Amino acid sequence: MNRAVEVSVVLPAYNEADTIERTVEVTLATLEEFLPAGVFEVIVAEDGCADRTPEIASRLADEDERVRHVHSDQRLGRGGALEYAFRQARGETLAYFDTDLATDMSHLEALIESVRSEGYEFATGSRWIPGNTADRPAKRGIPSRGFNVLVQLLLRSDLQDHQCGFKAFDREALFDVLEDVEDGHWFWDTEVLVHAQRAGYEVREFPVEWTPKGDSKVDLVRDVFGMGSQIVRTFWQVSVSPRLDRRVNVAVGTGLVALALVLMTTYLDPGEVWANMRQADLLVVGASVLVYLCSWPLRGTRYRDILERLGYRSDPVFLTGAIFISQTGNLVFPARLGDAVRAYVMKARRSVPYPSGFASLAIERVFDLLTIAFLAGVVVLGMVVTMSPAELQTAIAGTELAGGQEQAGRTAMVVAAGVGAAAIAVTLGIVLSARSDRNYVREAVSRLSNDSYADYVAGVIERFAGDVQTVASDRRAFALVGTTSLLVWTIDVLTAVVVLAAFGVELTPFLVGVAFFAVSVGNLAKVLPLTPAGLGLYEGAFAIIVVGLTPLSGPLAISIAVVDHAVKNLVTLAGGLVSMAWLNVSLTTAVEETEAIADDERTRATRE
Repeated sequence: MNRAVEVSVVLPAYNEADTIERTVEVTLATLEEFLPAGVFEVIVAEDGCADRTPEIASRLADEDERVRHVHSDQRLGRGGALEYAFRQARGETLAYFDTDLATDMSHLEALIESVRSEGYEFATGSRWIPGNTADRPAKRGIPSRGFNVLVQLLLRSDLQDHQCGFKAFDREALFDVLEDVEDGHWFWDTEVLVHAQRAGYEVREFPVEWTPKGDSKVDLVRDVFGMGSQIVRTFWQVSVSPRLDRRVNVAVGTGLVALALVLMTTYLDPGEVWANMRQADLLVVGASVLVYLCSWPLRGTRYRDILERLGYRSDPVFLTGAIFISQTGNLVFPARLGDAVRAYVMKARRSVPYPSGFASLAIERVFDLLTIAFLAGVVVLGMVVTMSPAELQTAIAGTELAGGQEQAGRTAMVVAAGVGAAAIAVTLGIVLSARSDRNYVREAVSRLSNDSYADYVAGVIERFAGDVQTVASDRRAFALVGTTSLLVWTIDVLTAVVVLAAFGVELTPFLVGVAFFAVSVGNLAKVLPLTPAGLGLYEGAFAIIVVGLTPLSGPLAISIAVVDHAVKNLVTLAGGLVSMAWLNVSLTTAVEETEAIADDERTRATRE
């Protein structure tokens, strides 16, 4: 019988003691209707179950030679269990479907024969193409539709339904595609279909009758954080990464920054701004470059203090270079992927484990946000002493700029307020949880999800909170890092003050205070990657505050903000390019290596 097996049907089973026996019986009976005896097998892929599923699967295999039990001692995850079973299957046509039999079994023949005899390499049922009959409650239908639309748009898939648990594959084609598939859980079959289409394989999608069984398995943490991050990861893997290599890193980085600068003309009058900028004293602008450079060794020293508290030692010079590289990555990559670059540099050059690298960077971010929010808050309090809150609100809210400038400024103010409030709230939450025996993080995540991916998310948050508490609980470390952070961001503001002087602006104490407020709010607005390198948001926030509180005109305030931001970005880019050459680091390689490690961690988490 073994050599004659043509079709292997895998039933992924995790704690299915109540249903697995009936599912196997129905599957065998359905296969008997259209396949000759002896050419098929049914494999129960039992994925480290905690109930009686292994016992039942073993009994079924003993009683019927057409049934096999593939057992895993540890949880592999849905995709991992399927792949493990497929590699042990004997058939050339491989298929699987969910054990709840939500898809009507009358479609099984069409599924199998699509691959076995009709020439397709992949086949999948669909609940979304015309002709289907599917009972989709809103709590299933809306997330499913949204997920599939994202996959179609970002991953360029022609299919309508990627997650229907009713699929068949040609053995050789599947194993070819699996070389590029990284997910081991719920995103596995979507990734298989995406890579199959990109490899040029024929994929058949046909309508099915589908009825949900039991409670909805839509899971907020898994579906939003897990599936969403996997779509982004796959998009980078198939659409962005192949177009980049070591030779074009510098060109891409420089080009993106230049493009971002050009995009500012959408909300600026280039002629008017250029006229103002021509009046600036270039020697004084050059002095602002030197002032800003003074903050970078302090950044390296602060990062050294954070790492030492976590148990790792390194020299500030190397760390300054690592920060230059990561900040350059944040200028040229979306979603602050430069942060991942720093974790890679620390792992590759100083053997700091990835979790510790990300944790140290997260601690740095918390201190940055708190320091910036503190500076802005202190200035506001000082202004309230000299101005009434109503006058302060009227000055800012009543500021009139050119359309795009004003919109950017309003958006920046809202974003800054939200980021500042969130930073303070998160810090207070960490401090309060540190004084309690209750695990608030896991309790909160558990209320949203009971999926294994939720444990991974909870663990990440717990490690982050624990590392922040490690630094915060040490008074000396907290004082050192806090003081250095204050110096770093004070120099950032002083850079803007020097730029103000370059434009011939008289530097009164009040104007310096306004500069502290404007730069702090602008930097808070840049935290969310809404525009390339934060361009537009920073300038908008700076201008709307400066114009509202001083006699300076809108075009002049924008010109000052543009030069200030350009000085900081160009210093960052130059330092990053020098540091990349010095440390022989590729931005794209760093991102890819870090994402691979993160995916491995997620896979391991789902198996535990």
